[in-house]
Amino acid sequence: MIRRVLIVDDDREMLLSLKEGLERYFESFRVLTAEDGMIAMEMLKKKTVSLVVSDLKMPRMDGFSLLAHIMEYYPDIPVVIITGYSTPEMERLAREGGAVGYIGKPFMIEDLARKIMATLRHESEGGTLHSVSSGMFLQLIEMEQKTCTIRLVDKASGNRGVLFFRDGELFDARVGSLQGEAATYRIFSWDEVNLSIQNACPQKEKKIQADLQAILLDAARLKDEADEETKPATVVEEREGPEDTSKTEQKSEGSDSTEGIKVRLEKQMGTMRGVEAIYHDRSWNGLIAQASRLGRFFNIGELKLAYIDRGEPNDFIVLPDKENTVVSVNPRCPRDKIMKAISEEMVSR
Repeated sequence: MIRRVLIVDDDREMLLSLKEGLERYFESFRVLTAEDGMIAMEMLKKKTVSLVVSDLKMPRMDGFSLLAHIMEYYPDIPVVIITGYSTPEMERLAREGGAVGYIGKPFMIEDLARKIMATLRHESEGGTLHSVSSGMFLQLIEMEQKTCTIRLVDKASGNRGVLFFRDGELFDARVGSLQGEAATYRIFSWDEVNLSIQNACPQKEKKIQADLQAILLDAARLKDEADEETKPATVVEEREGPEDTSKTEQKSEGSDSTEGIKVRLEKQMGTMRGVEAIYHDRSWNGLIAQASRLGRFFNIGELKLAYIDRGEPNDFIVLPDKENTVVSVNPRCPRDKIMKAISEEMVSR
């Protein structure tokens, strides 16, 4: 993935010289230019930038003001300061303001290039992954309580986003001009992404208060709703003549899944050890719908069977269907055998 480096300087000859001198590194990064901090701010809104190299002395907005703006709104973008008025005090102020490097003029273009390359390598120091589901991977980040910055690229659109994690908590997100929760919904709507991991999180303020699981569920719901809106209408052709109901009647006879499951369990397990009751219960619809959305969101297939522990005296095995077949079981039951028998019964129907 080719990164972009934005160089900001009011000296046009310097900009042209740097752009031409850095062209030999085009396989690693491309150079964008801006003549002052205000122009740079507008470019950051429209372009995905991996690194900013900025002069200090500029009209309208100087390098310190631009550095402060980047640290507040784009904390994942490192900044290297270049200046012709280098003093130890200015270098100290630049580093305290968040700059990752400081170079005094005049300098060799090769020195700047080495600094750029070394800084860009940090973007993927924790590794890269291709063609993955972002939601599934990010839950692992939460479980492992990692502190990191994750950069993602949507394979379908090429759009890019950034997520910030501290100790497994989602602190902030950004996609273009979107930030916070609004950005997370955009990122989690992407089906397949390439991502890189940086083992640090520059974002100190927690700007996302919602739980990651809740955001993932909401994102899945919104994606489902959007998909439904774009689906073409289905035309049902009506045919005249008497309907052959024999197959329907045969299917309805003995189609009660509770009876079939009971027979299967008694046959394979004798006394149905640990099974307390088998019944239909539509009150599970909401939870099953959420779980099904997550399955589609993570591309892990259709929900066939769910084992649910609610902290109640009994656990539940739920089969999603029109009425939801529920098997109430003792927590100490041989759950694997019971679930295998139920699955075999469902396949045989």
